[in-house]
Amino acid sequence: MSTETADGDGDAGAESTVVVTPSAAEQALELMRQEGMDTDISGLRLFVQQGGCAGLSYGMRFDTEPEDDDAVVERHGLRVFVDPASEDYIGGSTLDYEDGLQAAGFHVENPNVVSECGCGESFRT
Repeated sequence: MSTETADGDGDAGAESTVVVTPSAAEQALELMRQEGMDTDISGLRLFVQQGGCAGLSYGMRFDTEPEDDDAVVERHGLRVFVDPASEDYIGGSTLDYEDGLQAAGFHVENPNVVSECGCGESFRT
């Protein structure tokens, strides 16, 4: 298991697995606390799965601890777990939380994407 930590602005270097914005970390930590999870051990799992009209889609869930082969990224107090297969697709991505008039939710800005479906729910690298 590899662990990468950063304080402040969340940048630990160009080789970063995932960058997490302060708003995404704050929202995820609040949701975890509401679920009664220990935020010192638990984290947000970010993964890629087959699906959607473009072939791949993002998935997120809370996990109580990382798997042995996960990359573990700590940003703004949030631990993010990424499995090796997903890391190939989402390395260098930014996880953000947007709260707007039309929608609120987590959004992944992925520099590896070459095309997305019309609804923005799936992608291809």
